[in-house]
Amino acid sequence: MRKVTAIAAATAALVAASCAPIERAGGEPMPLLNSAGQQIGTVSAYQSAGGATLKIVASGLSHGIHGLHVHSVGRCDGPDFKSAGGHWNPANRKHGFNNSAGPHAGDMSNVSVAANGVLEATLAIPNADISVATSMPGALIDMDGAALVIHAAADDYQTDPSGNSGDRVACAVLVPTSVHY
Repeated sequence: MRKVTAIAAATAALVAASCAPIERAGGEPMPLLNSAGQQIGTVSAYQSAGGATLKIVASGLSHGIHGLHVHSVGRCDGPDFKSAGGHWNPANRKHGFNNSAGPHAGDMSNVSVAANGVLEATLAIPNADISVATSMPGALIDMDGAALVIHAAADDYQTDPSGNSGDRVACAVLVPTSVHY
């Protein structure tokens, strides 16, 4: 009787595990730096049929809502990360999901940092290719790269050019990944 119960329990655990959602890890983690140049987390990426997906894991950020954007240059020179350039904007649109002339391709949803300073978020970049660096006009990873930037304040999704989201407080250089889902 005990043997049958153990087999039933093992089978139930196996079935439950096979039904659990698949956590996509992404490619090699890219360092996320704060304005002092210290690594505070990582960004991992993977390519899927609908675009690129970024998984962000960080700590040491201020609690609250923060704007998040993909910037057009793959440089994260502190302390202000201005080296990352403006938002990735191959269609030459205005900033913001709520702007009738927007959004930029690099405009992303705000993220929420927990009271303990931890951020864990997975965000999609529709129609973006992060699988290869290319010289094609409008490519996410072009010859000067791209960067993910976290801003100090929430993005208002309308004010051009940056959503009134404040200073750039963290940055990660995005590199091509061969991971596809």
